[in-house]
Amino acid sequence: MRQALSVETLRGVYGRIAGFYDFEHGLITARSDQRGRKMVVRETVAPGDRVLDCGAGTGSTALLSAARVRPHGRVTLFDLSPEMLAVAKERAGRAGLADWMTFEPGDMAHLPFADGSFDAAVSTYSLCPVVDPAKAAMEIYRVVRPGGRIGVAHSVDPKTPWVRKLGGWVEGVAWHLHWLSMGCRSVSVLPALEAAGGRVVFERRIGVPLWPFLVFVVEKPA
Repeated sequence: MRQALSVETLRGVYGRIAGFYDFEHGLITARSDQRGRKMVVRETVAPGDRVLDCGAGTGSTALLSAARVRPHGRVTLFDLSPEMLAVAKERAGRAGLADWMTFEPGDMAHLPFADGSFDAAVSTYSLCPVVDPAKAAMEIYRVVRPGGRIGVAHSVDPKTPWVRKLGGWVEGVAWHLHWLSMGCRSVSVLPALEAAGGRVVFERRIGVPLWPFLVFVVEKPA
């Protein structure tokens, strides 16, 4: 796994690309990113839920979640970049969903929420850049109530060796262009969640051959 960018570097990178993040990420992933978000929300979020979108970015997953939880639920958008959250807030206003959303900046490795604060949590493509993805995943697990669900989508290595080698070479070039790589790399957090007692209720690989994603949902034991 590549050495992660520092928190300060990531904050700067995402602050600079906030205005065109959705276009860039959608283009690079051939729109499979939005397919993954829809899977996560469909399998994780229920009407009336208190939902944490951890690493919410520009709000694409949160908007889907808010439409699902209203009128009695709520979505908290938590992200390292105030600029990304500003874009999310603007989008929420245009979609008429801001009344069901709360926006809070911070580091997902240190969530400022009590244990069991949420019925569900989602993290789509936000664990890939963090310094310690497993630690961040366990923070998300901590703040979900017993019986709640955690839905995740993140980058993984291609299964085919030659595709993995080619993808690694392309990624190695892009890694030096932070606005392009966005600090993302293949990660693995499911083993940590399972070791904590989480039960996998949904799992699927999606995406383009060079940059596939793992989409999964874990249920926290009641």
